[in-house]
Amino acid sequence: MVYREHGMWEVLEVLRRLHRGEARRSIARNTGRSRKTVNRYAAAAAELGWEPGSVEPDEALAGAVLAGLRPGPQEASAQRMETLLLQHKECLQDWLDPDNPYGRGLRLTKIHQLLSRQGVDVSYSSLYRFVVKHLGFGRKQGTVRVAETAPGELAEVDFGRLGLVPDPETGRKRMLYALLVILVFSRHQYMHLTHSQKLEDFITGIEDAWSFFGGVTSRLGIDNLKAAVNKADRYDPAFQRTFEEYANHRGFVIDATVPSHAKGKPHVERQVPFVRESFFRGESFLSREHAQHEGIRWCMTTAGMRIHGTTRKPPLILFETVEKAALRPLTAQRFDPPRWAEPKVHPDCHVRFNYGLYSVPHIHKGRKTTLRADSKLVRIYVAGNLVKTHPLQPPGGRSTDYSDYPPEKTPYAMRDADYMIRKAKEQGENIGSFAERLLSGTFPWSKLRQAQKLLRLTEKYGNERIDAACRRAIGFDLINVNRVQRIVERSLENEAGSSKNRPPQVVQLPLRFLRDPKTFNHHHCDKENENGNQDVT
Repeated sequence: MVYREHGMWEVLEVLRRLHRGEARRSIARNTGRSRKTVNRYAAAAAELGWEPGSVEPDEALAGAVLAGLRPGPQEASAQRMETLLLQHKECLQDWLDPDNPYGRGLRLTKIHQLLSRQGVDVSYSSLYRFVVKHLGFGRKQGTVRVAETAPGELAEVDFGRLGLVPDPETGRKRMLYALLVILVFSRHQYMHLTHSQKLEDFITGIEDAWSFFGGVTSRLGIDNLKAAVNKADRYDPAFQRTFEEYANHRGFVIDATVPSHAKGKPHVERQVPFVRESFFRGESFLSREHAQHEGIRWCMTTAGMRIHGTTRKPPLILFETVEKAALRPLTAQRFDPPRWAEPKVHPDCHVRFNYGLYSVPHIHKGRKTTLRADSKLVRIYVAGNLVKTHPLQPPGGRSTDYSDYPPEKTPYAMRDADYMIRKAKEQGENIGSFAERLLSGTFPWSKLRQAQKLLRLTEKYGNERIDAACRRAIGFDLINVNRVQRIVERSLENEAGSSKNRPPQVVQLPLRFLRDPKTFNHHHCDKENENGNQDVT
């Protein structure tokens, strides 16, 4: 049987009829109560010292009768349970504390079991009423309405997952995300669709939103997106370097929400399921571009012209009439999102970024650098100072400034044959002539190693001996550094016939053959008559 609880006014009506002397059967018929209920009200009032016809019943008497008849533990029983649980209040508080040794607060059902093991015989409902009253368990905090934001003051941003759409490039379906930017005052919004939630997509979406609105708000409320927030903190969050640079570029203040607190940006949070259900579900989009085009139209018509539940005005109309004029103008150029890295200078005086190589002055070899790359330039910093700037290279490309190499290695790196010839002429006239003949031809850099060896021979044997050896090698047309080294090692550079003023002459020696020279004389013979005249008479 279900118990039906009556209010204080129903009890007061019954007591007033009893006071006027009406029969209880009549009272039950006129009030819709059963005679049993009327009798219970009369008995409860009699226990409180009231009799019909004595004193006019009032609300206090009716309330006391109702409290005595309400189901549940009586006052004495409830007081006894509360007194019993007060002895274990500290223990209960430790069990409910989120920082207890168990890692988090225990469930109330588990606490009821632990009390039973200790011999504390209380009902679960009594335990629940006690912890709610004395320990604040399960008590919901009161909410207040914050002050309304001014026009053009705040925009909230959040990513939402929509579903799969075809990708024409791969022929497969990919997940589509919506970056929603909503103006808090007018509730007008913009939707940027993307396949990823990287920082480049985040900044691109916000830039498109400013262009769509025609201005910038003073504050931008974001959640703790990993691509934009390095360290989430309630009071002092640390933002990603590129995103913070973008905020300074546009002049708005980043207002990051508290971690795991969706109420920090409630306007855009409630908009994500609305976009998913009203715009995306049930539609067949051909690609991301198709969905983006339809999404902008949806923001201008369906979402922009509906009557908003809070403002009771269409967001687009409220934006056009009030908020648009309050936005800060777009004065700066479109932001080019840079990428940052901290590569180390390799032994070859280059740093690596995005599979491309960029040279750095050799004095910074082995040091850690800070690299900033946008869509056009790559800037390299050492200890906060700009040391090199290169054009951005594609993966596998290389940008090298040969002046960054050490001076002694620059010529070989540049394959500079003229430099080697000039260095050889400084060592001696014949050495320079030998180097000119050595490095002549279509591919002079193929003999750069020999030219380097020639210069090293001058350091080992001296310029005079190498110069004489080169003069002898030129005289015999021996344009090979190994032959020059052999001449020096055998001390042949000063033999007779190789004076300083005249290079040695090449003398034709007598030819010697095993056969008689007449053997090499050949006479023309007719092939058809090679055996002579064979005619028979």
